[in-house]
Amino acid sequence: MTNVKPTLNEAQQIEVKRQMAIYTQGVQEIIPTVELENKIAKSILENKPLKIKLGLDPSAPDVHLGHTVVLNKMRQFQENGHIIQLIIGDFTGKIGDPTGKSVARKQLTDEEVKHNAKTYFEQFAKIIDMEKVELHYNSKWLSKLNFEDVIQLAGKITVARLLERDDFEDRISHGKPISLHEFFYPLMQGYDSVMLECDIELGGTDQHFNILMGRHFQEKFGKEKQVALLMPLLEGLDGVEKMSKSKHNYIGIDEQPEEMYGKAMSIPDELMVKYFELITDFTPDQIQQLKEQLETGTLHPRDAKMLLGKTIVRMYHGAEEAEKAQQHFISVFQKGAMPEDIPVVKWEGASEIGIIEFLVGLQLFQSKSEARRMIENRGVKLNGTTVEDPKGKCTLTEGLIVQVGKRKFIKITL
Repeated sequence: MTNVKPTLNEAQQIEVKRQMAIYTQGVQEIIPTVELENKIAKSILENKPLKIKLGLDPSAPDVHLGHTVVLNKMRQFQENGHIIQLIIGDFTGKIGDPTGKSVARKQLTDEEVKHNAKTYFEQFAKIIDMEKVELHYNSKWLSKLNFEDVIQLAGKITVARLLERDDFEDRISHGKPISLHEFFYPLMQGYDSVMLECDIELGGTDQHFNILMGRHFQEKFGKEKQVALLMPLLEGLDGVEKMSKSKHNYIGIDEQPEEMYGKAMSIPDELMVKYFELITDFTPDQIQQLKEQLETGTLHPRDAKMLLGKTIVRMYHGAEEAEKAQQHFISVFQKGAMPEDIPVVKWEGASEIGIIEFLVGLQLFQSKSEARRMIENRGVKLNGTTVEDPKGKCTLTEGLIVQVGKRKFIKITL
């Protein structure tokens, strides 16, 4: 059993410590740590890889760096020879994970699940070796359960335990409805772990309840319990909110190198080390060295951020594109040069127009208030001159260069 630590020789003990240092880097919570160490020791002693689970309900197929926090941890396990079990919730996805939701999720169709899953695989291949991944669809076992099986499964968990979920508790306290089928989501996720006999399940801290269901049901079915590795949620470029496309504070892994690098340079200084820990391929020793250099002042935060930007681009586009993106940033934003490949937009409106209407008309902002705030923060330039009056007008000329923030340029043609 995992609560009994195997007897190892000195070399094996060193290997356990090495792997533990890698797997615990950046992790917010391990439930429980001693079992993780014992599982690694047993794996080394028996020369048998661990089975590492990640469950996905593919409801939003565009992957950004916030999603890669868990994927990078999976990559670390994979690089040490362990088995990645990627579970596509084609059955659970029809229900939808209620985690963090004030209302029931929209249920996905088979076609939506398959399309989104395919998109995930293409993006995941940039981080983990998909050819070595065990791919499972949980409809394989969940769709075979008859009503009696479902009743027996439900009998292994109490209503009180299910109501411990923060989102359920919150919805009840606010008088918002909970459909009965939503209670079955964590039961099914836990049953996935039973069927695949997972050793470790990875997820964000928002998956705490669901992942612990795996331990609960494995124990109820007489299986060895999995360890839960819970990763922190990554703050976005604003340094406050969780990285999200809806918050416009994300870096997508399919974005162009120059855009990725430029966005990385806007990451708040206080989050740099966290980004290195969670979304790069730096080793624990390299990150410790980086921390020490920042603390002693031997590494300037600007240089550390440039290293972060270059590393992010290198991981998704290669070393050559990373070098080009860095040189582009230095040329354009540090030396003040104008980019060579500015997108051209044809303007078909009035030749004289209010600056706010102009910016919204170009779809550079979603609202007038957003455009006004950027002008007030001196973030808009026309032909290199800062726009200072949000109530002002601009006269459009052929080749006018509009700059928003540090990275966005467009050229106007009439």
